[in-house]
Amino acid sequence: MTATILLASTSLSERFYNAFIEADRWKLYLDGLVVTLEITLFAAILGVLIGLVIAFMQLSRRKNGKHSIFSLLATIYVDVIRGTPSVLQLMIMYFVIFSASPFSGTVIAIISFGVNSGAYVSEIIRAGILAVDSGQMEAGRSLGLTRATTMRKIVIPQAVKNILPPLGNEFIVLMKETAIVGYVALQDLTRVANLIGSRTYDAFPPLIIAAVVYFIIIKILTILLGKLERRLRKSDNR
Repeated sequence: MTATILLASTSLSERFYNAFIEADRWKLYLDGLVVTLEITLFAAILGVLIGLVIAFMQLSRRKNGKHSIFSLLATIYVDVIRGTPSVLQLMIMYFVIFSASPFSGTVIAIISFGVNSGAYVSEIIRAGILAVDSGQMEAGRSLGLTRATTMRKIVIPQAVKNILPPLGNEFIVLMKETAIVGYVALQDLTRVANLIGSRTYDAFPPLIIAAVVYFIIIKILTILLGKLERRLRKSDNR
């Protein structure tokens, strides 16, 4: 009750000052942002590497359409990851799989989000490759190229145009998903906002500040992604 009365008598500007400027709290937001970006960037790289492997495993089906052992394992992996919540995967990684490991919480979070993202990236890559006309593979084989060489030199360069835009969207989604790392006590941007709110007894300003920071970064990424898509469309029209 006392905290509520105190907030009622404090102007909005003072509340935001207390949440951002006082006691150099802006440094906490900056440190939290660094953690968020670090996890997002390295998890995205790991996700792309995993996604590439899983995508080609999925594409290794037999000619009759039946699963090979590799495509079956890849399908199970994708189904399990896409069928369970990210927060549960993170907690299993942190409290079960790597509970006795020397890895830091940040590294475990990167692994968890990388494994999660890899399932979605694999579907993006697989769909991008399948979107290329099958005649391209046949044309390459008719020129005497092996299947692997045709895939590397003809199919994949064309598939990249289909892959990059949704891959950029996956990066944006991944950044927002990292807001759950507070469940394993990592001081990311969202966690910092919650801690500052508990210290100032005023949750509104720190949460709004965190939301604005997320919005600005994601807006910048969206603009860059839009420019990339326009360039790809222009190259298609040449």
